[in-house]
Amino acid sequence: MQKTIETQISAVTVYSDRALVIRRGKIQLTGEETELIVADIPQTLETESVRVSGKGTVAVRLMGVRTETLFVPQPTQEKLVRIEEEIKALEIQQRTGVDRIASLRVQRDFIKDLSEKAIEDFSFGLARQRVSLTETGDLLNFIGQHYNDYASQLAELERQQQELNDAIAALNKQKQQLQNPRPYKSLSIIVTIEPSGAGEFELETFYTVDRASWKPLYDLRVDSQTNTLYLGYLAQVTQKTGEDWSNVPLTLSTAKPGLGSLPPKLDPWYISVNSPYVYAAAPAAVGMSMQNSAPEVTKKRLTIAAPAPEIFEAESATAQVSKAGSVVTFQISGGGNIPSDGSPHQVTIFEDKYPSNFQYIAIPRLVSFAYLEAVVTNPATGVTLLPGVANIFRDYTFVGTTQLDNIAPGQEFRINLGIDEGLKIERDLVERQVDKKLFGDRRRITFAYRLTITNLLTQTNQLKLTEQLPVSRDEKIKVRLLQSHPKIEPKEMGILEWNLTMAPNSKQEVSYQFVVEYPPEHIISGLDI
Repeated sequence: MQKTIETQISAVTVYSDRALVIRRGKIQLTGEETELIVADIPQTLETESVRVSGKGTVAVRLMGVRTETLFVPQPTQEKLVRIEEEIKALEIQQRTGVDRIASLRVQRDFIKDLSEKAIEDFSFGLARQRVSLTETGDLLNFIGQHYNDYASQLAELERQQQELNDAIAALNKQKQQLQNPRPYKSLSIIVTIEPSGAGEFELETFYTVDRASWKPLYDLRVDSQTNTLYLGYLAQVTQKTGEDWSNVPLTLSTAKPGLGSLPPKLDPWYISVNSPYVYAAAPAAVGMSMQNSAPEVTKKRLTIAAPAPEIFEAESATAQVSKAGSVVTFQISGGGNIPSDGSPHQVTIFEDKYPSNFQYIAIPRLVSFAYLEAVVTNPATGVTLLPGVANIFRDYTFVGTTQLDNIAPGQEFRINLGIDEGLKIERDLVERQVDKKLFGDRRRITFAYRLTITNLLTQTNQLKLTEQLPVSRDEKIKVRLLQSHPKIEPKEMGILEWNLTMAPNSKQEVSYQFVVEYPPEHIISGLDI
């Protein structure tokens, strides 16, 4: 004997590309049942994933489980009744609008007839000085105002009538489709059982569905006053499995069962012997200015205010985090409510604050501004931050977005916070000398640059300043750094990098000089600066 058991979703675990659904339902067994049917399972079910278990006041042996697909007519009666009621309500509005339009047209036409007669009468009266210009103007204003009012109301009512016509036509189309329903696929899970007698039995069904996923999403807010990063670890859950997850305990798992704010990067500065040498004027340094205005001071009368009520900050529901090897799961507090609409829904996993250090990055050859960067360490006791998109805020100001890589506990990561005008940088070409004499069999061109950095801020700041030397693609061309202040050694691809400590409201200079040597019969290209 078959019997259908009513079940409800009791828990959902979402993976990166699917979800595990658990259904539970209770039934009173008589001892004669041979099969229990769990009906209306979505078509996204992976049939090989179905598992069952159970418990109750009677011993039951689970003999097997299978799935069956049935074609059943769609339940349309309730929808038909609702659509017919909506059509009737709209038709009443439509009839009311038709009557109102007819009334307004009569009033408009009356004003129109009145204006035609009045113009003739007033023209005759003006000619014989029986009517003044003031009286004529008042009448024309009266007629014009009322005519425009009626015309505007008619246009609005006619627009509303068109919208009602479109809505009624759409509902009639739905009504026609429901009156000729097509059978749809209904998937059922059939559990073969062998009960030992009568009693209550609770069946638990596990199955996996596709068209469900989640991915990390982060909100990173940097507090520049406390050097603290507030990290909001969010999850963006999407599902179109065919069944809604309403008030269901939701777990997110990392298991796999199946810019704008970044500073520019320097490219290698190549030179070669393929095209004529071009002498270019030194570029003008692009500077910055920051105006500080004193706050306006106003006088206020001293009053004694009543004690302010205690303020409670709103708290976000967070997740319980657990680990098993490399797999991390987040059990969302308060459950989830994710409809099967295919749209992204955000849930909060947790919020935490991380101490951070700031440093500035400047590449004056490309831009005359400095970029602020936060250096953050994921605590050793923290959880792995999965790859995902992060929205960056600096003191509640949106900076931009970035892509976080996989960040393990104890690992350091960096957040770029965009341009900061607290540092002013000027870059000047102070020397460009072509030696007239040859040194052996080679000609020399000497360049020298001076960079002036001004810290306009009231605190000490760390600055990583990056410049570069040209890189030769020809062994006949040699590039050498002659001197630098502060002294450094070039890195790969001609990169020069200074790590400077800028005192509050201070100014510091950096300079370097390099020489390019080449055979005099060659013409150097690529030295345009």
